[in-house]
Amino acid sequence: MFSQKLEKLTTYEAGKPIELVVREYGIKPKDIIKLASNENPYGCSKKVQEEVSKIVDQMSVYPDDSMYELKEALSKKFSVNDKNIIIGAGSDQVLEFAIHAVEPKKVLMANTTFAMYEIYAKHIGAEILKTESNFHNLDEFREKLSDNPDIIFLCLPNNPVGECLDWNDVEKFIQEVDENVLIIIDGAYQEYASFKNSNKKIEPKDILKYKNILYTGTFSKAYGLGGMRVGYGIANEYIISNLYKLRPPFNITTLSLKASIVALSDEEFVNESIKNNFIEMKRYEEFCKEKNLKYIESYTNFITIFVEDSTKLSDKLLKKGIIVRNLAGYKMNAIRITIGTTKQNDKVFEILKEMV
Repeated sequence: MFSQKLEKLTTYEAGKPIELVVREYGIKPKDIIKLASNENPYGCSKKVQEEVSKIVDQMSVYPDDSMYELKEALSKKFSVNDKNIIIGAGSDQVLEFAIHAVEPKKVLMANTTFAMYEIYAKHIGAEILKTESNFHNLDEFREKLSDNPDIIFLCLPNNPVGECLDWNDVEKFIQEVDENVLIIIDGAYQEYASFKNSNKKIEPKDILKYKNILYTGTFSKAYGLGGMRVGYGIANEYIISNLYKLRPPFNITTLSLKASIVALSDEEFVNESIKNNFIEMKRYEEFCKEKNLKYIESYTNFITIFVEDSTKLSDKLLKKGIIVRNLAGYKMNAIRITIGTTKQNDKVFEILKEMV
């Protein structure tokens, strides 16, 4: 009945939901701290909450399928044309559009990166090419160019490890790649990287001069709209017009469309969230130094910490009501912790000190 390709696929494992921990361990929801899915611990802008609450009676009405207001807002923010933009149900959907539009035979990515790249590529039977390093090593990517990939994924910053390349180095690499190879730059955490280090910043308008670059972004992280599922792709008109042929009608909701439009206007909330993120991240770095734990310098809203037994530690934390991401599935003996609020992190450190 089903395609044989599915037999070789693994299911993507999202961070454990609070509801599951409540059922399995009998912990009250208010006592659970979820730091596994890189959501914004400060929620979303109050302006978003107020505006969305005004249109809850419109849930029976389809959204504006042209998404004119949202594309206009993104156009102004990034200094691009609305014809350079496509909206998706999360940036994941835009990535999937790209895979099906190209139908690649070979797809190149870093050894450790966002798992959905490989899953989407295997949907259509593509061969997966990976570099040796867990990080983005552009020299290793260059070596793999001789294998003739049709798509190259660059996750900048990289999930689940947190490192990020400088844009100047990325641009030099782009210029070495054949124009018939689609390069997808996943900028889900770009707001964090560009805040921390301007050398990491990617201006979507700068990629429009290239025929083969697709940039994707999301409202799920810095904007705090993970539950609304809104993402976008930016590229030249040729790429975007072809992706549109795969986009289903009304692919985001009336409420999520409104939420993302308002979220873009509240830069103060986003900047404050990001600033607090890196203040709190320093506490994790100091903790690691104190306990002689290796960690990866992060340009995101999470930190990857290497431990003796990531599965054992993750399970222990779970029983205490703290949900983190065990990276054993990526063949890394490490945990990924979303940077929480000061109060949340206080509790995490208190419990970690007993276990590490």
